[in-house]
Amino acid sequence: MPALRAERERVEVVAALDADADRVKAFCVEHGIPAAYTDLGELLDAARPDLVHVCTPPFVHAEQVVTCLEAGAWVWCEKPVCLSLAEYDAITAAERAGGPYAAVVFQHRFGSGARRLRARIEAGELGRPLVAQCVTAWYREHKYFEVPWRGRWETEGGGPTMGHGIHQMDLMLALLGEWTEVRAMAGRLDRRIETEDVSLAMVRFASGAMASVVNSVLSPREESYLRFDFTGATVELRHLYGYRDADWSYTPAPHTGEAAAWSGHDLADVRSSHDAQLAALLDDHERGRRPETSGPGGRPTLELVTGLYRSALTGLPVHRDELGPEDPFYHRLHGDTPGWAPEAHG
Repeated sequence: MPALRAERERVEVVAALDADADRVKAFCVEHGIPAAYTDLGELLDAARPDLVHVCTPPFVHAEQVVTCLEAGAWVWCEKPVCLSLAEYDAITAAERAGGPYAAVVFQHRFGSGARRLRARIEAGELGRPLVAQCVTAWYREHKYFEVPWRGRWETEGGGPTMGHGIHQMDLMLALLGEWTEVRAMAGRLDRRIETEDVSLAMVRFASGAMASVVNSVLSPREESYLRFDFTGATVELRHLYGYRDADWSYTPAPHTGEAAAWSGHDLADVRSSHDAQLAALLDDHERGRRPETSGPGGRPTLELVTGLYRSALTGLPVHRDELGPEDPFYHRLHGDTPGWAPEAHG
């Protein structure tokens, strides 16, 4: 709601939806929203929104997103946008040229620090990318998973690889480009859940660069950390759930000298936030243009998540071009793997 209010010149919130009638009515009173609904079809028919922000649990995302698209509404969906590549492709199939489109909430791409780094990479100012680190070290205590849909394959889709580290991995891919191979491990070390509570991976990129990835909900000192080592510099980002320009640091390689130092004055300091992504999404809507995190722009991150699970659960390396409809991991992130899949699939 703060992000929507920040765009009040372009946005009018016309309705809200929740399965709990009392809860959605209270929400509408609190935020001055004129209409409350408990049925998505009724909302779409009556309010006819241009854009729907989907904030429901992951297991209903795909059905709700497709319903909105078929009604002609654009969608902005919280991560994970769906539970599998199969569901993602069904969402993309429901889009139409010029809109409606379904964009994933990957707000870290839209802060000024990421935009600045992407421009430097594309211009070749930092040299070739060589080594990266991508760490999501978060902490979720046992009671966090008492919410019925959390920690279960059929309702959350996966553990911290899918629901937590996906933000840092998305930013890594947005900056380093196409990945080609992943080798991974996953474990249930402490939390009483079906999915993993930690995963680690090694990723190879088309450029030849390599990255290590850690996704954890077991880390008392929480941190989100990205490090990119180029031939000409190291660029680092330390934050937790969102960054500002001050959270980035730049270390030039000895042979480059300070003349090549990072400049923070070419872009205004924009926090990685819903505000930043919503502004870009509204621009896309006004122009009938595909949003950056929809369709082909959002799929590589879910592909990496899928490949990571397949590698971790099978013990084998996975190449990106192997993740097709004939692969059980394309349909379910546990891939029907004994010891990981629920009994219904095991």
